[in-house]
Amino acid sequence: MSKQWILVGVIVAGLVAGAIALTRLGPDIEQVAVGARAPDFRVIDLATGDSVSLREHYEGAVTLINIWATYCVPCRVEMPGMDSVYQSLAPRGFKIAAISIDEGSPEDVRAFGQELGISFDLLQDRSTAVQQIYQTTGVPESFLINREGIIVKRVIGEHAWNSPVNRALVERLLDETGG
Repeated sequence: MSKQWILVGVIVAGLVAGAIALTRLGPDIEQVAVGARAPDFRVIDLATGDSVSLREHYEGAVTLINIWATYCVPCRVEMPGMDSVYQSLAPRGFKIAAISIDEGSPEDVRAFGQELGISFDLLQDRSTAVQQIYQTTGVPESFLINREGIIVKRVIGEHAWNSPVNRALVERLLDETGG
């Protein structure tokens, strides 16, 4: 009987030691929150078919990252307002990276954008990995990023991006110089 208890004790001690090692030596999971650096991602730009990333394509710009899907009614509702603020502030350096998580055809996502008359960047992540990278809870979910790549606002659900308050926030971020 005592050999069995020694074996159980060794196994339990091993499990405890393993758990401690994982918590101390394992990879840190960064919280995607206001004040944190926006995680990089790689998705397909539907206008060009090229693979783009946050760091390569949006670095140094005030950027609204919007994670959405064609089947999402609130996404459809918020996009015209997003396009309105984009059209007026794009000449000053404002960009929108609208990442569709639709697993289907890129043509369906492009058709959705054409139907709504969207002029900002329509991107697609058929793998839906961007949802894990940004720790989203659903669609739409948006992240406003300053020129230094820091998240300054996170919004879960439909949002009035063209409201006076949000427009003023984007304008203030555009007025800030890097460094």
